[in-house]
Amino acid sequence: MKKIFSFLTVAAGTFFFAQSTINFNGCHNLFENQDFIFTQTGVSTNNKKIYITTPVNGDQECGGLGTCEFKIEWNTTQNRWEFLADSGNGDFVNPYLIYYNSTGNSSALNPPSNSVGTWVENVAVTEGACGGNLTDTNSTISGDVHTSILGATAVKKGKIQMFPNPVSDFITIIGVSNASSLQIFNSGGQLVRSLDFTTKLNLSSLKSGLYILKVISSDSTTTELKFIKK
Repeated sequence: MKKIFSFLTVAAGTFFFAQSTINFNGCHNLFENQDFIFTQTGVSTNNKKIYITTPVNGDQECGGLGTCEFKIEWNTTQNRWEFLADSGNGDFVNPYLIYYNSTGNSSALNPPSNSVGTWVENVAVTEGACGGNLTDTNSTISGDVHTSILGATAVKKGKIQMFPNPVSDFITIIGVSNASSLQIFNSGGQLVRSLDFTTKLNLSSLKSGLYILKVISSDSTTTELKFIKK
């Protein structure tokens, strides 16, 4: 049966935030072929949005799990978005980790769609029953999700520059004072390389195409820059 959940208005004191929703359909072996609507219920300490299917009352029936009450939130320790299933008490104290995505746009305040980065199935919990990682052929994740590795607020170039662009082999990065590491993503959001920071980077082994270079500082802030590999 298709489940439709209403929007919630959540207030804390005199502070109100605009509601956002995410629509999910996937992992039919465990969740059945039905839609779930997540409503934003708050934000984390780092201002990333938290979404929960509502209402949460321990009585949402579905296939393999017995209950279908889900939460999507950012895990600061693991530096990734997580798709959690409640253990049945409606409190998410000891939830099951069903999927995680650590290769989307980590600067975004909302989670990635199924086409950005990789929503990895946690087979330690699902035992492979979901049929693998989420893709646009086996699932739907729409609504308040980011659909590009850049996101709406991800490009923060500041004084950081790189050249030449387009590049054939080596690229040089300048204007960085406290960077600790680098990550390179392809246009589909897949992480293709991760390494310690260096001001001169050999990209000769990359295939031709559009890439995102993410510069990660020692305080975990990031700067993302596009480049084209010839």
